[in-house]
Amino acid sequence: MLHVHRAHRADALATALAEILRTPLEDPLTAEIVAVPTRGMERWLTQRLSTQLGASEGRDDGVCANVEFPFPATLIGQTLAIATGIDPDCDQWAPERLVWPLLQTVQECLAEPWLRELALHLGNGAAGQEQHARRFATVRHLAELYHHYGVARPAMVQAWARGEGAAHGWQAALWQRLHERIGLPSPAERLEPATATLERRPELLELPTRIALFGLTRLPASYLQVLCAVASAREVHLFILHPSDALWERIARATEDRPPIRRRRDDPTAAEAENRLLASWGQDSRELQLVLGDHVLEAHHHPIDSPTETLLQRIQADIRGDRSPQGPPLPGQPDARPLIDPSDRSLQVHACHGRARQVEVVRDAILHLLDEDPTLQPRDVIVMCPDIETVAPLIQAAFGAGRADADDELPDDNGKRLPDLRVRLADRSLRQTNPVLGVVSLLLELADQRVTSSQLLDLADREPVRRRFRFDDDDVTRMEEWVVESGIRWGLDEAHRKPFKLDVLAANTWRFGIDRILLGVAMTEEGRSTVGGVLPLDDVESGAIELAGRMAEFVDRVHRALDDLRRGQTVASWTIAIADAAEALTDTSERDSWQRAELQRILDDVHANASQPEAAPDSLTLELADVRALLAERLRGRPTRANFRTGHLTVCTLVPMRSVPHRVVCILGLDDGEFPRKAPRDGDDLLVEDPHVGDRDPRSEDRQLLLDAVLAATERLIIAYTGNDERTNLIRPPAVPVAELLDVVDRTVRTETASPREHVHLRHPLQPFDPRNFLSDELAP
Repeated sequence: MLHVHRAHRADALATALAEILRTPLEDPLTAEIVAVPTRGMERWLTQRLSTQLGASEGRDDGVCANVEFPFPATLIGQTLAIATGIDPDCDQWAPERLVWPLLQTVQECLAEPWLRELALHLGNGAAGQEQHARRFATVRHLAELYHHYGVARPAMVQAWARGEGAAHGWQAALWQRLHERIGLPSPAERLEPATATLERRPELLELPTRIALFGLTRLPASYLQVLCAVASAREVHLFILHPSDALWERIARATEDRPPIRRRRDDPTAAEAENRLLASWGQDSRELQLVLGDHVLEAHHHPIDSPTETLLQRIQADIRGDRSPQGPPLPGQPDARPLIDPSDRSLQVHACHGRARQVEVVRDAILHLLDEDPTLQPRDVIVMCPDIETVAPLIQAAFGAGRADADDELPDDNGKRLPDLRVRLADRSLRQTNPVLGVVSLLLELADQRVTSSQLLDLADREPVRRRFRFDDDDVTRMEEWVVESGIRWGLDEAHRKPFKLDVLAANTWRFGIDRILLGVAMTEEGRSTVGGVLPLDDVESGAIELAGRMAEFVDRVHRALDDLRRGQTVASWTIAIADAAEALTDTSERDSWQRAELQRILDDVHANASQPEAAPDSLTLELADVRALLAERLRGRPTRANFRTGHLTVCTLVPMRSVPHRVVCILGLDDGEFPRKAPRDGDDLLVEDPHVGDRDPRSEDRQLLLDAVLAATERLIIAYTGNDERTNLIRPPAVPVAELLDVVDRTVRTETASPREHVHLRHPLQPFDPRNFLSDELAP
């Protein structure tokens, strides 16, 4: 049976899940299955369940053990694999393996008239590197699209398999040629037989008698079809976040006795929400209810009693009840809005000069709260932002890594030490958390670039490179001085400058500069003159001779590595070339040996996928642009759950901890034009022309993320955005969702003096040392 549990906050769902898990399975050795969308949610849920599954009266002495937390896609994929007998690790239709036969199919069909549009895009007929510049990236994108079609529109792909699909042009024809090459049914074709098998033979699945999926905000049609088949013989519990029970009931009444709503343009419930924020931000939640439709046999609502004393709590209560705030009165009418407490700082919106000031302002706000409330701990605070990679260095500079106790640390005027902000940056890309991968990424970028003096010095300053060549801070500084004094500008040598039409000039290249440095080492100070047209550098002291040799060795190894990475070669040769470059230029301590192992694992996976049957032949040559596209997605992968919920103040993107309750929720980077995301329209995506209910929409997804974050704040919500240009000081508007929130503030409460929005909206000076920052109530409304 399929059960749906809904609540507006994740802690209510966790309590409901704990109630179910308290009843043990028949086999005590069988693991519970709880699918979660993110590792951050898994970490929080594990900690939450451990306080509710104990043996004592309060049940707070338990542990969360023998519970597996797969991703929903992994759970569905493994279920289908058992039903079809196809190992997902060997499935030729998986996107990472599909790209290789698709690449061959595209190459064979480029000259055919029906593929003319794709041929023009790839530059068919052009010579050399230009012809291959977009090849792999385009084919990889097509493989992802075909996978997406199979998940979101299995019926369309099934029609292609029957020879239909003329309306879908070259994509359908190319898929049919690809289908012939692979010779195996696609996942969409396997879906119907697999679900029938699951209903007929449920004993095939090595799953417990109950499974749960927790924290879902989107459920593709194919996933729901599989879950319904599993639910025919097992208890399947869906724990979904829905902001308003009132809206759920209203939509249920509006869609009662109506056929299922498929297309988004036919959705009559788009105007059902009465609350402005719910109507503008809650599209994903509303459409999830429509996707579930009549499949739900048992629905459970888990409310939480929340006070309505502060401004934030009033806004949250209006969202939960789907109520529109009263708004300002008409002329001559009394104002029925409640009077806000002047000390109410539950909602703060800070207008700052750029991202750096946003980070500083939020840091000060957090320090103020920690100092004001002794019960508040860093683990009770979360900082979220749309782009963690942009904010991460600013966070590290403003917050630091946390201060250790020091004897010379002076207390403030009240004899108290400032709270220690221990910050944990989570959800960063692999190339940022793994320095070796960062070096490899930089080498791939440099392979067809000018290799300027600053670029190569940046490479030399990377930690794995410094360890390999024993460069310390003084060495890096001395090399920077030599680069300036020897006149190095760009280019490894004159041959390296050939693609830039300047191969007749060796001056100001790295080889030119290194020759000057080494000649300065070899020659005495008296009577220096040019040797072979090279003027010795006269500023190389005797104590720096060894450094000059290590610098020359570094440049020589970079030269050889870039030569290997610049030419086209097979997949196997590419993996060897990248591994050799990493071996020659990087070194790690025994403690950090995982960094090299991670690189090797990625290269082994790439080689294994390309070595599968029907994959890339040994003769298939990949250019540099192809390899960049091949590795780009893997280097953007996310690290494990270890960075979430460690007791530190967590900084992450909006996705992994979107609905996890925290006492203080801070959101950075809600700038106009940046949030919601401006997703370019994908002209190749056939689903964009006719979107269905439940399809992904990046802009509505960002709004839903913001709605979840607002509801997850139990005490304080702090928002920061760029309200003034840091160069011209011109006022910039907030992102549209922030402006909508300020409008709701005006309609929710009243003040005795200024407008309500001025109570929550603070505009900060450009500099952190501005005197106004140190005067009492100077920045207060």
